[in-house]
Amino acid sequence: MRLFALLPAGLTLAIAAHAAWGFDFKTVTSQARALAQQPYKAPPPIPDFLRDLTYTQYQNIRFKPEKSLWRGSHAPFQVMLVPIGLYYSDPVQINLIDSNRVVPLLFQKDDFSFELGDGGALQNKIPPSLGYAGFKLTFPLKDPNVQDQFIVFAGASYFRGVGATNVFGLSARGIAVDTGLPAGEEFPRFSQFWLVRPEASAKTMTVYALLDGKSLTGAYRFIIRPGAVTTIDVKANLFMRKAVDLLGVAPLTSMFFYGENTPHPPAEWRPQVHDSDGLLIHNGVSGEWLWRPLINPRNLQMDYFHVDELRGFGLLQRQDSFQEYQDLAARYEQRPSAWVDVEGNWGPGNIVLVQLPTPNETNDNIVAFWSPAEKVTDDAALSFAYTLRLGKADVANESMGKAETIFIGSGHKIGGGTVKGAYRIIVDFDGGPLATLPLKTAPTGVVTALEGGQILESFVEYVPPLRGWRLSILAKPAEDKPLAMRAFLKEGDKAMTETWTYRLPPEDLSDIEGN
Repeated sequence: MRLFALLPAGLTLAIAAHAAWGFDFKTVTSQARALAQQPYKAPPPIPDFLRDLTYTQYQNIRFKPEKSLWRGSHAPFQVMLVPIGLYYSDPVQINLIDSNRVVPLLFQKDDFSFELGDGGALQNKIPPSLGYAGFKLTFPLKDPNVQDQFIVFAGASYFRGVGATNVFGLSARGIAVDTGLPAGEEFPRFSQFWLVRPEASAKTMTVYALLDGKSLTGAYRFIIRPGAVTTIDVKANLFMRKAVDLLGVAPLTSMFFYGENTPHPPAEWRPQVHDSDGLLIHNGVSGEWLWRPLINPRNLQMDYFHVDELRGFGLLQRQDSFQEYQDLAARYEQRPSAWVDVEGNWGPGNIVLVQLPTPNETNDNIVAFWSPAEKVTDDAALSFAYTLRLGKADVANESMGKAETIFIGSGHKIGGGTVKGAYRIIVDFDGGPLATLPLKTAPTGVVTALEGGQILESFVEYVPPLRGWRLSILAKPAEDKPLAMRAFLKEGDKAMTETWTYRLPPEDLSDIEGN
């Protein structure tokens, strides 16, 4: 049986008070507000031998499923614990709320098997008070007799989740601070969690979290509902310790190595490699849906999409057939899409897209988040609520026609064109109102060149094998400028599709053969 952890006297008294008066989101908010008034204290370092583990060594430290919390009661939700080591260098305090009692978890070394082939040398060195790096929740998503891992909270403020048909891919975060800026990014962390034990018939589970960082603190409540689409209702109260240049709310982090709209790296045999292929934004004032395909740039790229009243945004994996990737191990076609539905009016701001260069598929190089238009001051207190949905690419519930496939090539080759310095871009649209559009009624393409570029040609034609409409564009960027444009299809004055927007920097254009 697990016992109370050894805690400072003040915290022990606080727990006793919560047991008498009840523990809720207000309790965590009070702790976050008080913590913001104190100087930031970095967590104590873990032993070097744990920090220096190789990836394989860390993977061979495995939590024993039979040690899952609540397993003996056959609860629908169970908890697996994440070991400290390698990337996970900060211990977190995990507490259980059961029958209105708050019980901190003691670290138990025998929760894990150490299959390292070292005769137990590493296991013997682990301190008895080491702690855990985070936790995984399990739930019978597919078979009532099998507990499936469906969400993981571990590492800074990161958490990853999946729907019933997904494998793990992109991540979400509690907050992002100065991501992509020259001064360097800050990574606030969830330092403490409270897991509310659900009833035996529960379909949802509640988790509270305390965020701590150099620039801010925060109180979080997650109401988690696993399923074909896993939904997480998030509520966050933030308290600033100091001003922040770029605050990122509801951040999503993913990987894009290469895809159909970018050149292939040399010697790569797979058609595409990415966890997400595009950013989708829904602007509440104009009603516009905007789609930006992702790239793997040679240099850092940051794009700001202004929204007066955001309804939602997300990173999606639209290419969802095995043929698109041909990777039996990674199964990129099963990676989840993530969509953020905004609750209330967050006011004017920007969806910020950060794209970093990566030489391989092991690095998360894509970040997207909402940032307020006004700079966040050192005395600000902010509140946000949103629902995060994880599942297939239709999690956004978009009603417009979609840009499903994008190709780009030289505009000075047979099949592409006869103009030096130009590029042929193909965008295939389908779905939404296009699905019921009579074939004799061809939509009109509205194409706009940006950043001084030119649209030399554009036309729309029906593609019978795809049962969709193809927009073909011949475009020429201004000298030493990106290839940048936006386009959509319309019938009369009515938009039939989302707005496709694209930007390829000059240094990346040079990779396209023929220019």
